[in-house]
Parts: sequence; structure tokens; C-alpha cells
Amino acid sequence: MKIIYMGTPDFAVPALQALAEAGHEIGYVVTQPDAVRDRGKKVKMTPVKEKALELGIEVLQPERVKGDDEFFATIEAYAPDLIAVAAYGQILPKNVLDLPKLGCVNIHGSLLPRWRGAAPIQRSIQAGDEETGITIMYMEEGLDTGAMLSKRKTPIADKTGEQLHDELAVMGAELLVETLPGLEAGTVTAEEQDDSLSTYAKMLSKKEGEIDFTKSPEEIERMIRAFDSWPGAYTSYGDKVMKIWKAEVKPGRNSAAPGTVTAVHKDGIEIAAGGSTLVAKIIQMPGKKRVAVGEYLKGNSVEIGTVLG
Repeated sequence: MKIIYMGTPDFAVPALQALAEAGHEIGYVVTQPDAVRDRGKKVKMTPVKEKALELGIEVLQPERVKGDDEFFATIEAYAPDLIAVAAYGQILPKNVLDLPKLGCVNIHGSLLPRWRGAAPIQRSIQAGDEETGITIMYMEEGLDTGAMLSKRKTPIADKTGEQLHDELAVMGAELLVETLPGLEAGTVTAEEQDDSLSTYAKMLSKKEGEIDFTKSPEEIERMIRAFDSWPGAYTSYGDKVMKIWKAEVKPGRNSAAPGTVTAVHKDGIEIAAGGSTLVAKIIQMPGKKRVAVGEYLKGNSVEIGTVLG
């Protein structure tokens, strides 16, 4: 099958690798322009571009797909059977969506129609969903509204955002490759989404990582897992920022004011939250690595009665 692949971050790398290993002809890889992507202020290639160059595939990096006549002429001349997309980062215009004879398909990190939008992996954890998964779907002009071609589920359990991201990236690659033969043969039945069941996974922001201890410890614990590794969940500890990377919920009531440290021991820092207790297990202070609370306490102290946040 002649394919153009469009993707940008780490999530999109396994699918590119899988398509190449499955023997598909990938005429072009389309990814976002190189940009400053770290504190060193160095211009870096996207992860997908790095993989494409490793595979010897030509890379296109339009600033904007919409309205770029030269870009469109290039992919039109290739006459792809399919355009496969995973976390590309731009809305595709109608002329691109209509170009391939088998359509444009997308790897989406949720069980649609639940969690359409930019951050489905993190929002599914944050909401307390029991399971999530991958949907291979047709793309159309709406936001993740296209008909669904295939799905695969996985339990969320106690996974972090980063762990679930990596799992779904591999799952999406496998499911895409498995779906394509049926799509080519016309044996895959597309299922329309029920819009009444849709939810919106808005983009993450750094500010969202600030912990609100008036919320229940269950909500906060899910947030901590969801926002690992970005933006991270944090609170103020005096004049410093403390990040909490792992926490547990302690049963029972806690009448102290939200954010109050009510106990400190080698297994964690107990913090009043929503009338109960959140136990911080792994923390990080500015300029330091993540450490278990027991390790932190070997050279530092946290006073009972301190109010975080």
C-alpha cells in the first residue's frame, strides 16, 4: 500500500516503524517543523523525523498544511492509497482529507467517542475511567468525529500518564497495521460515533498541575498519575515548589485544614485533603531528582502543621 505518514511526537514513532516493517511503501513522512525543544535552546528534529531519516524516508515539514500549494502538489503527485496520522499537530484541510483513495485514518488514544481532543490519555486517568484504549478512525473536518474502524482496550489500573502513553503508542501501531488489510480489501465496516456520548479532552497546561487540597485525595492521586511526566503535580512548600510524583489515599477522616501536613514518616508525608488524607510517597524539590520521602528525610525535615499550597 502506498502511504503518506503524518506524525510528530514520540507517540507517533512506533506506528511509523510498524508500517515500514509491514512492508508498506511510505512515500513521505510529514511532521512539524524543527523547533527549539529543550532548555539548551537547540533546534531539534521531531522524534518522527528522526525515525523517518533512520528508515531512509523523505520528510516534508510544512509550516502550515492548509494553503500550502507546493506541499499539496507534492503529495498529490505521489497519489497515496492512504494517509495515516498519529498526533501530527495540525488540522488537515479538505483537499488533503479527500486525496487518498482509501481516506485518511488516525490513531487516537482513547475509546471514542469518549475523550475527543488533545489529551485523551491524561483525561481518562484523571476522570477515574477503568479502561481506555486505541481507536483507528477515519479523519474528517470535525475534531475526532470520524467513523471508527477498529478499537482495542486496556485497563488503566494504577498506570501513570507516561506509562499509558507508551503502552497506547505500541498498541496503536499494532492495531493500525492489523486494520489496513481489511481496509484495503473493503471488509472493514466503519461505525459512526454517537455524538451524545462524546467528552472533550482539553489540552494540558502547566498551571493545571497545581494541587488543590480541597479536592478529595482520590482526585488528587489520579491527577498526580495523569500528569506524570508533564506538567507534573506540584504545590508550594514555603517559598519552594514541591512536586509530588506518587501518592496514596489513606482511609479515614482528617479534620485538619486542606494542605496541612498531619504526619511525617519514612513511608510518606500525610496531607489533609478534602476531609481525608493524601500520603505523598515520592517527591521532588527544585534542582533535585525524584526521591522517596524516606530518602528525602535522611537529610531534610518536614514539620507537622506546615500548610502546603
